[in-house]
Amino acid sequence: MEQRDGDGEPQAAPGAEAGASVASVASLNEQRAAALRATAEVLTEGGAPAEFAAAAVAELGEGAAEVLRADPWAVLSLPGVRPEQADGFARGLLGTAAGPGDPRRAQALAPWLLEQAALRGHSALEIGELATGLEKLGLPDAAAALQEVVTDGRVMAFQEELPGHQPAASDEDDDEPPMRTLLALERLALAEESLADGLVRVMSTFVPGVDAETEDAADPDEADGTPEPVAPAPTAWEAAAAAAPSASAAALIRAVADSALVAHTGSEAARAELAALLHAAGSLGLRAWAATWTDQGRDSLAALLPATGTGAAEAAPPVAVLADLLTGAAGPGRAADGTLALDLLVVLDAPLLDVELAATLLEALADGTRLVLSGDPGQLWSAGAGRFFADLVAAKACPTVASRTPDFGPIGELVSGIGIGELQPVDAPEKEVVILTAKDGGEAVHRAIQLLTDSIPRALGIPVEQVVLLTPGHGGNAGTRALNAAAKARLNPGPGRFGGFDPGDRVVYSPAPGLARPGRVLDGDAAGLHLELTDGTRLTLAPAQAAGLRHGWALTVHQAVGRRWPGVVAVLPDDAAAGLTRQWVYTAFGRAERHLSVVHAAGQALPQAVAERAAQPRTTRLRAILAEHTEQ
Repeated sequence: MEQRDGDGEPQAAPGAEAGASVASVASLNEQRAAALRATAEVLTEGGAPAEFAAAAVAELGEGAAEVLRADPWAVLSLPGVRPEQADGFARGLLGTAAGPGDPRRAQALAPWLLEQAALRGHSALEIGELATGLEKLGLPDAAAALQEVVTDGRVMAFQEELPGHQPAASDEDDDEPPMRTLLALERLALAEESLADGLVRVMSTFVPGVDAETEDAADPDEADGTPEPVAPAPTAWEAAAAAAPSASAAALIRAVADSALVAHTGSEAARAELAALLHAAGSLGLRAWAATWTDQGRDSLAALLPATGTGAAEAAPPVAVLADLLTGAAGPGRAADGTLALDLLVVLDAPLLDVELAATLLEALADGTRLVLSGDPGQLWSAGAGRFFADLVAAKACPTVASRTPDFGPIGELVSGIGIGELQPVDAPEKEVVILTAKDGGEAVHRAIQLLTDSIPRALGIPVEQVVLLTPGHGGNAGTRALNAAAKARLNPGPGRFGGFDPGDRVVYSPAPGLARPGRVLDGDAAGLHLELTDGTRLTLAPAQAAGLRHGWALTVHQAVGRRWPGVVAVLPDDAAAGLTRQWVYTAFGRAERHLSVVHAAGQALPQAVAERAAQPRTTRLRAILAEHTEQ
């Protein structure tokens, strides 16, 4: 019998909707399967592996087969594909028609070069540098090709004043300063624009508090029910600053009282100033939270905060890992308009934020929110594109409070000297700093493993689990692969039963570039590898996720940022000497809390890097964009 609803209209029979849903899913699955088959056929025809079909469909959509036939160089957008491989694929499909000057080739090569530059931290490139890169790849007329690429919208072009230009005293007022043209990927260009807009919005909507005798009475007719940001009076802020535990903490509190956006620079000991600010802001009635890069940073800052409540009633400290704060896994939650429900946010390790993550953070802040960005300017920048914190400080777009709190002890003294370009010996009566030389990478590995497994645990009482090996890269004769292989052979030998890993292996999981979560392997089965992370959480990695897992006795310094260990062995192999910078050395040595051993096979490259090579340069646009906003 036909069923009808309350209005007498025909109603679907029970189970009909569920059946339709199942049929819809089956249809979608069949469409995807057909797209994969068609894409695999095109890939095979062009001489590329059919296994790339899934990546091609994910990147180019279900019409990937048609896209690749119409433009074989579109294969260059797939992960891991290089220009020579894309050229070979194009010749496989087009034959002799696949020439080096094909416009489609330029349309693919320019974005690819910009993506490679982004991996090195650039958010843009000068047009001449990009043209040179295209010429090296055999493009006949790189300048004309770039004009077509910009016109087509594959990349975005910008004009800005040449950095470092100082007008001469004799220059006329109407003389134009020298300019440069930058080219950028759309996503990075929009991220820097959005980031700058967000910073300006936070500053322009800020309303400082006023004392009661100068405050006008609020008009109840103007109230719209929207809670206004808490704005303590200046006298209340001054009282909080006067009660601060240090002069640097007082200066920070005063800056936050007067400004919506404040930059704070300092090393590890300076975190006490941020804890003092959080405590003061909470006492003034602000919804104040801090965000850190890692769980270890979260716990160390929380330990500096005074306890509130007792026993079961003790409140959790207002500190969260930044990724958890943005996803809602931790933190204050979201207001009705989708912004973070807080009045003050303090972001630690700010140099580690790339421009896209920083733009996401600013979008999550409501108008009038106070924002403090804190970091050590001597440490490595973000793994992603840009140099957000450095550009913000250099642009002088907001007050900057420089901590006067030093890191004490021999390690702190050594790292402080490196920060100003000096590598000087320090007194280390308790063997806090030990420097050993090695003739080559092989000897460096041998010495590092001896320190990890025997010397440091035996002589200093630091367990091997609390010692880490740090090195510049994964490859080479003393990179993480060589060091981890040697460490596993000594500490947890095994056949690698689960994709190269065994229970008990020390590992590091990188769910995204710039994020590293150390842990150990518990076991493995058909579901995947079962891990226990250092914060106590347990995680199961499916086989498809295993690409983000590496052994973790040895890490690159980029993997180690945001964390510290009681014992650190910094390995400087001979084949990595050319890539050393002051920034790298400063960050590596600063990961040590109690003991630092340096296994040194880089010769004079180490003192030269500290004295002469501050950091690997990055081309970015944020500083210029902020300068434009400041002038308006």
